[in-house]
Amino acid sequence: MQSTAIIIAAGLGTRMKSAMPKAAHKIAGQPMLSHLIRAAEQVFDRIAVVVGPGMQVLEQLAAPHAVAVQAERLGTAHATLQAEAFFGEGPVAVFYADNPLVSVETMRALLARLAQGDAGLVLLGMTPPDAGKYGRLVMEGAYLSRIVEYADANEAERAIGFCNAGGMAALGTDMRDWLAQVGNNNSKGEFYLTDIVAIARTEGMNVAAINAPFDECMGVNSRAELAQAEAAFQTCARARFMAGGVTLLAPETVFFSADTEIGADTVIGQHVVFGPGVQVDGNVEIKAFSHLEGCVVRSGAIIGPYARLRPGAEIGEDVHIGNFVEVKAAKLGRGVKANHLTYLGDSEIGPGTNIGAGTITCNYDGKAKHRTKIGANAFIGSNTALVAPVSVGDGALVAAGSVINQNVPDNALALGRARQVNKPLKR
Repeated sequence: MQSTAIIIAAGLGTRMKSAMPKAAHKIAGQPMLSHLIRAAEQVFDRIAVVVGPGMQVLEQLAAPHAVAVQAERLGTAHATLQAEAFFGEGPVAVFYADNPLVSVETMRALLARLAQGDAGLVLLGMTPPDAGKYGRLVMEGAYLSRIVEYADANEAERAIGFCNAGGMAALGTDMRDWLAQVGNNNSKGEFYLTDIVAIARTEGMNVAAINAPFDECMGVNSRAELAQAEAAFQTCARARFMAGGVTLLAPETVFFSADTEIGADTVIGQHVVFGPGVQVDGNVEIKAFSHLEGCVVRSGAIIGPYARLRPGAEIGEDVHIGNFVEVKAAKLGRGVKANHLTYLGDSEIGPGTNIGAGTITCNYDGKAKHRTKIGANAFIGSNTALVAPVSVGDGALVAAGSVINQNVPDNALALGRARQVNKPLKR
């Protein structure tokens, strides 16, 4: 039987003080909704996302997965019912987009507990360091007796540390039946998903709960909680990379994106930031205060300090990119050196070429971008401006201070500057 993940993402997020839907806010460079989808894709056969009306940005993020629209916000049970057409007969798990860090391992554990067969409903629980005002999970032996909201809990119940994290799983047939029985006889007149616990228990069904890590289950309803979730993600990512053989000289100062890939024996200095879309091979050194985004860095390369690799940068093996060098949409061959104060944009640079300090590829004419091609084993002197479109041949040498706006043949010396004139001073 197919398994299905339903992700509830219809919340407006008014506490965010934002015109953007709550689930579109980013953690580690990736929208909260995308975090859950990315994890669920590795566990479930089918995914359906429930959004509110007019949330096209979330519909786009959900693609190519199914989308259901909750036209009226009548509660979490009502939201889940909007995706009923996608339940099927197999396991159905419900997650909330504002609990974005639920891991693949936890999702699998939720389904595995359901598959044991002794409980027809399994909840996602957690033990936070401060239980605060979370709903408490009251257990009787191995099974859940009830959920008690903090406001309704007595002193003994408030002392319980095991809390409701929001997610749950059941077979599609049971989920469909229980949701149909949920009422809205409460102060807000809403249909709450947690009410199915009591319904399942009334029908004689056991209800179980798994204890997931709190860092995966924390809710995000405000900018402050978004920052807390970001911190939790970064702490986990740093530990994961170090466990995989990456050296972080000052771990608390390095920031990763959700899709960052780094190979073993790479050394990362202080205050390095990885934006989305970065792939770093093993045996790379990235020095302090560098920023990487949308780039590939091959083995043996040395980056920084104070380097910026922008989208489309392809840094070949043993390349040196030094301080205050910016690379964008450029492919640098093996052993290229650009060690100081340089901009290389929309370029292709052959292996073994040296780029002098202050070199600029002038790639934009005010209307369009143009490319610069530099061959292998060339030497570009300091303070050279290469006015694209232009090419410099293999083994060519461009004199310092030149403006190059014509192609340079292989093994040629190019001088694009005025002849020096010395005149005596009149005293």
